[in-house]
Amino acid sequence: MESSSAMVPFPLLTTPIESTYRPCTIPYRFASDSPRKATPAEVAWIDVFRKSIASFRKHAELDDSVSDAQARAAQFSERYGKILDDLQEDPESHGGPPDCVLLCRLREQCLREVGFKDIFKKVKEEENAKSLILFEQVVTLFDNTEDGGKRLENLIRGVFAGNIFDLGAAQAVIFVDNSGADIVLGILPFARELLRRGTQVVLAANDLPSINDVTYSELVEIVSKVKEMKDGREYILGVDAKNLLIVNSGSDLPVIDLSYVSPELAYLSNDADLVVLEGMGRAIETNLYAQFKCDSLKLGMTNETNNSFYNFPPILYDG
Repeated sequence: MESSSAMVPFPLLTTPIESTYRPCTIPYRFASDSPRKATPAEVAWIDVFRKSIASFRKHAELDDSVSDAQARAAQFSERYGKILDDLQEDPESHGGPPDCVLLCRLREQCLREVGFKDIFKKVKEEENAKSLILFEQVVTLFDNTEDGGKRLENLIRGVFAGNIFDLGAAQAVIFVDNSGADIVLGILPFARELLRRGTQVVLAANDLPSINDVTYSELVEIVSKVKEMKDGREYILGVDAKNLLIVNSGSDLPVIDLSYVSPELAYLSNDADLVVLEGMGRAIETNLYAQFKCDSLKLGMTNETNNSFYNFPPILYDG
């Protein structure tokens, strides 16, 4: 389901969202901080994004869909680097003060301004193709686990989680993350198991490309490749897929501010009793402490950088 309307708040957030919801997990600054001086947290995150410029520039240089890719990649590098310098000098510049949502948005803005729409497109296509080859084999391994509870636990471990609870949901909304193995061998087998249990599953994917995250249009194509028709109905390796819906979340970033989602996603989510946020950007860097009116599951892998910011223990679950 595509989106073309103004963004609205995600209806399952605890209300009033103005006082109960803050998308970013860590407090980047406090009321006592000087508005003209970058805080230690802001400086640290600016440095994280500055270090990513070289990798983004390399991917941009290899984008053969853009003429003069190398020159444009250099423009992106210079432009985004200057913005980060400005924010460190004056946190109120460029729509600041900075947090991970703004820093992501400014990076995407710089890429698009110089002509890049999807610098990770080839990477995503290659990873999707390799993962689709393994899809049936992976699902068969899960299906061979006869105990339903253990099978579900294995499936959730497949999308990098450790806390297991009874997923007796009638409707689940899953915010998906990366292309490749993440969506094909992690989320889709998990969604298939929920379908098997009678749950209606809504998969919410980005509107526009951002790093290697799967987009709405890409997800529609991927799901079409794992479906099969039988007696006029669609199945995913023997499981009826009539209750599987794909929706455009309205987002164009690797993080998500749930106070701004597409009206189509809001409409499909009204009666859901489970929200799944998957990936470091949507479940840890943003929304880790988001409160919902229903059960929620936040699945993500952290790294040393995030552990230092969020004071996570080195082992989050007993794997």
